Amino acid sequence: MTSDKEARRDALIALSRRHVWPPYTSPERHEEQEPLVISSAEGPWLVDENGRRYLDGISSWWACTLGHRHPRLVRALTDQLARLDHVGAGGITHPAVAQLAGELVKVAPAGLTRVHFSDDGSTAVEVAIKIAFQYWQQTQRPTRRRFIALSAAYHGDTLGAASLAGVTEFFSIFGPLLFEVVRPAAATSWDEVVEEIERLARLHADELAGIVVEPAIQGAGGMRMQPPEVLRRLRAVADEVDTFLIADEVFTGYGRTGTMWGCDQSQVTPDLLCTAKGFTAGVTPMAATLATDRIYDGFRAAPDGSTRALMHGHTFCGHPLGAAVAREVLAIYREESILDGIRVRAELIAAHLAGLQGRPGVRRARALGMVGAVDLGEGGYGGAAGPRFYQAALARGLYLRPLGDSAYLCPPFNIGLAELRLLLEGFSEAIDEALAG
Repeated sequence: MTSDKEARRDALIALSRRHVWPPYTSPERHEEQEPLVISSAEGPWLVDENGRRYLDGISSWWACTLGHRHPRLVRALTDQLARLDHVGAGGITHPAVAQLAGELVKVAPAGLTRVHFSDDGSTAVEVAIKIAFQYWQQTQRPTRRRFIALSAAYHGDTLGAASLAGVTEFFSIFGPLLFEVVRPAAATSWDEVVEEIERLARLHADELAGIVVEPAIQGAGGMRMQPPEVLRRLRAVADEVDTFLIADEVFTGYGRTGTMWGCDQSQVTPDLLCTAKGFTAGVTPMAATLATDRIYDGFRAAPDGSTRALMHGHTFCGHPLGAAVAREVLAIYREESILDGIRVRAELIAAHLAGLQGRPGVRRARALGMVGAVDLGEGGYGGAAGPRFYQAALARGLYLRPLGDSAYLCPPFNIGLAELRLLLEGFSEAIDEALAG
């Protein structure tokens, strides 16, 4: 006999299949593959309709960096909702957003002093592209309209951000809509990549609006980790040709690499920095693009007196609820020593990943901060090992969604040490099962 819970679950799945259009999922897969039905969450745990718990090993697409329903974030959200739910940003400021901006620049790389708030990571990158492009257009350098982006780069799904992507599996269908990017050819080492970027930057110096990079780790491209010297050299060549270094810290920011920003691994300040995901610890959609005073001053009135406003703004930019949550995230970092806790957990992850290197079928075991990854077989998108790994992890009560055949873990920063060990052990077991076929 079907229980009430099972009947409710089946009804929800049927309703979802009938009306929901999920991301990156074909209709056939949507109709055939049974989804998890998650009804609640707490800390690092997701709970399905039947009460079964799953460790959220990827922080719900890297966003829930402080776990789920952190009591301080819930309180910050509800307290703000009781005072001010929403107000447009045109000609208006409010306490939460003004105070957040002041606090954010204090923890940002030195020199980033201006903050434009937006909705999500893709939008934050879109804003950075527009800022860089518009700056050069209105400062007598109108030929500067091209960007350098890396192979295996991923910067979001909106058209400008998608144009920067080097993960061709995602956006090739939209090719005719995307703008052309200067991109180094695939290489076998980071030295070769940087040497090619240096050459391209010098070749295209008069038309280059910016160099866009995910500092320290390329996320959706397969958790590709960079030595710190990569970003230092990109900063140097950007200075040499007088263009902007744009850091996409949507994934790497807020401690994911072990430091507050991926840029901090290299002790580099970019000209523009994009943040989201951990910015609100996944509680509300919100993002920010930070800029230097030099860039902001390029938007002051022209010599003829005409204004130069940034021509971008969404309904929910600077949303009071998101701003209140983002402020509380920063307070939690300060008061609960989150970065110190990350370092302890990062050591456990690194030691465990090092032990996986050399296993049959495991390639490039690697770790940095709160990220650990391996390639199964040849890696890449479209292989069979990734789906097998996903199902093997689910069977062990772990939510670990691979990037093609790159299996990775990316847990909340405050996960308990016992829970982290459980995650690491299950990660290894799921790899073994996936490779066994």
